Amino acid sequence: MTAVTPSAVAPPLSAGVRRVVLDGAGVQLSALLAEPAAGRAPRAVVVAVHGGGVTSGYFDGQAHPSLSLLTLGASLGYTVLAVDRPGYGDSAARLPAGLPLAEQAVVVRAALAGFAERRPGDAGRLLLLAHSFGGKLALRLAADEGLPGLRGIDISGCGHRSTVRADEPLPRAGVRRAVRHWGPARLYPAGAFRPGRVPAAPVPAAEATELASWEADFEEIAPRVRVPLRFTFAAHEPWWRHGDDDLADLAARFVHAPRVHTERLPETGHNISLGLTARAYHRGALDFLGGCLAGPETP
Repeated sequence: MTAVTPSAVAPPLSAGVRRVVLDGAGVQLSALLAEPAAGRAPRAVVVAVHGGGVTSGYFDGQAHPSLSLLTLGASLGYTVLAVDRPGYGDSAARLPAGLPLAEQAVVVRAALAGFAERRPGDAGRLLLLAHSFGGKLALRLAADEGLPGLRGIDISGCGHRSTVRADEPLPRAGVRRAVRHWGPARLYPAGAFRPGRVPAAPVPAAEATELASWEADFEEIAPRVRVPLRFTFAAHEPWWRHGDDDLADLAARFVHAPRVHTERLPETGHNISLGLTARAYHRGALDFLGGCLAGPETP
């Protein structure tokens, strides 16, 4: 069993990645930003939304140069913005307990609107790429009021039928158990668990208490999503049921989505973007999202 605890020092950033601050309805959200080379107009903005117990640095993994979604996306012509959800990063001091999912959506929607207003040169087309709890937020963002310009959503590590009992206690805040959260260590680069390499953070209490309600929330959210979706499940995914029947039922719930694609990724653990298959997953996700750009945007 491997324990990973939050570091007082944020992991370093890959070349071309910088830290920015967004205003989310008065809540300051930190984020990481990577952009295409100077003079190259972005194809779209990919907003990356992290899961529970990690920060936006999840999308800029430091254990190996191939891990970073931010650098890969920028090299392929996308602006990539990885946002620290409310209760993480810069907002953790103001919101130590975090926010419930619906309130997170209000803050993040405002932050993205402000980002778009300050960047008239961007393509005006939005794509969401989300992991674990971030997948719940992505679906909520798409369903509640929609996001202007949203063309597609790619989600990993999040389903609709949990393997965890509603009364099962979570690990205490700030402690990550590899046996539950990561999967076998062989699925990750050498040194992936070293201090300073993992962008770990405590799970805010407000979102931890909502874990048991997701299956019911999903029933209400799914029919209101109207953009293409892709769900990827790691072969060693411990949190969500992903048998053939589960995936078929998941896709069927999105009755107004133009298409829903589901797949499993072999030799992969829950934290896909930090594992050995990260680049293959990121490339597949960006290929899927790029294919969504021809479709209509949400209101």
